[in-house]
Amino acid sequence: MADWIILATISLVSCCFAVLWLLPRRAQRDKSFGLFSNTSLFDAVFLFDGDQLISHSDFALAGLEHVGNWQDLRRLLQRDFPTFPETPDKVRDRGNLVVSAIDCTIEREVVCEWIEGVVRVRLCESAKAPSAGSATPSEPTRLAMDLAPYPVWLVGNDNRVQWCNAAYVTLVQKARDQDADLTAPLFASPEDAARPTGKKRVSVDVADTDRKLWFDLTRIEHENSHLCYAVDVNAIVEAETAQRKFVQTMTKTFAQLSIGLAIFDRNRQLALFNPALIDLTTLPPDFLSCRPSLSSFFDRLRDQHMMPEPKNYRSWRRQMNDLLEAAEDGNYHETWSLPSGSVYSVSGRPHPDGAVAFLFEDITAEITLTRRFRSEMDLMQSILDKLADAIAVFADDGTLAFTNYAYQKLWGDAQEIGFQSETVTDVTRRWQDLCVATPVLGEVRDFVEMRENRAEWTAEIQMRSGIIVDCTVTPVYNGATIVRFTRSEFPSKSTEMEQISA
Repeated sequence: MADWIILATISLVSCCFAVLWLLPRRAQRDKSFGLFSNTSLFDAVFLFDGDQLISHSDFALAGLEHVGNWQDLRRLLQRDFPTFPETPDKVRDRGNLVVSAIDCTIEREVVCEWIEGVVRVRLCESAKAPSAGSATPSEPTRLAMDLAPYPVWLVGNDNRVQWCNAAYVTLVQKARDQDADLTAPLFASPEDAARPTGKKRVSVDVADTDRKLWFDLTRIEHENSHLCYAVDVNAIVEAETAQRKFVQTMTKTFAQLSIGLAIFDRNRQLALFNPALIDLTTLPPDFLSCRPSLSSFFDRLRDQHMMPEPKNYRSWRRQMNDLLEAAEDGNYHETWSLPSGSVYSVSGRPHPDGAVAFLFEDITAEITLTRRFRSEMDLMQSILDKLADAIAVFADDGTLAFTNYAYQKLWGDAQEIGFQSETVTDVTRRWQDLCVATPVLGEVRDFVEMRENRAEWTAEIQMRSGIIVDCTVTPVYNGATIVRFTRSEFPSKSTEMEQISA
């Protein structure tokens, strides 16, 4: 009896396993839906009589089990196939219709056929599509779009993406996420609806970051849609940003300079200037901000009397052309004496890429000081020339600084009166040639070269012409020395003895 019970149990269990084995397998429910889900392994076929679903194949696509009419199917396929017809009437009018996926990297499509009043919709791999009009990667146009390095997409009048290439899909996944809706446009619609076409630089925010991706977006109107092209210009934008920051840094640096700076680009338009240029030239800031040309800049300087007034305009214009050529070679440098009495030092310097920079420096104080110094020197020289005594002044380094007219007459120096480059050794050697041998000149040389224990002293020397002179050596401020030669009114005793003996 027990054996029969065991046998019956084994038979029942075996029957159960056999029934489970023979039951049709159903795909595991996936959270995602649509043709691109992981469970899309088999074709799905739908038959519609008008808008109502009348039959379908065994579903292998998760989420399509609840399709009851045409709108249900369209709602489920719209994300992946945005051009899926809104009603079956379009299929009836065209007979056959192949709807490609928005993502051209996915080789799948929806084939719609009109068969004796019934619409047959089949979801399949594009390689299985029977329509001869369907595009394949072997076609040059399709291949070019699929492999294009720049995003290309088609936007309908409803501002929804109808088609895109692989580069656009990659961009959307980079900017948003892997499961982003491709029908939602990544780039905002143009603000000017009247002129939606043309080229415009736009940016795209990267999700969860502060980064921006920059593109030159071009829109071309095509029937009831717009074909869009995006060119990656991130490198250009970064270069422009770096250049802008560099210019701002240089501008802040130049703003601290007291020298006026005007840089003209290769087109000879003012590209950069600093506040000192406004102060020195009195040109209005709004005029400089309008980027005037080089000729307009100097014309305005001439009108403002901020450059020497030319004798005639034609020669002045020719001079300006010569000025530009000299500045390009880096050889232009002039001193402008303005009618107001100011003096400017103007120089031109060449810059890379054909640019030219002009520097304006106010040297009025320096010129005034130099002129005053020269005037005082001329006055002092004229006073020394009026003295009867011969004067020679030596600087602290032992060089002859200046002499007077009496010195030139006494020692027969043919050089011009003024600054000399002779040393005290050279000068005393010339004196020695005109004097009777005496140790006084050696003492003068040693005294000029001394730095300490210097006190005024006087000695008598006799020239070969018989003239007796008193040599007075006086130390002055900053290590300089004055040597004064005074003719003696009374001859010395040695001279009288020589005359008696003669």
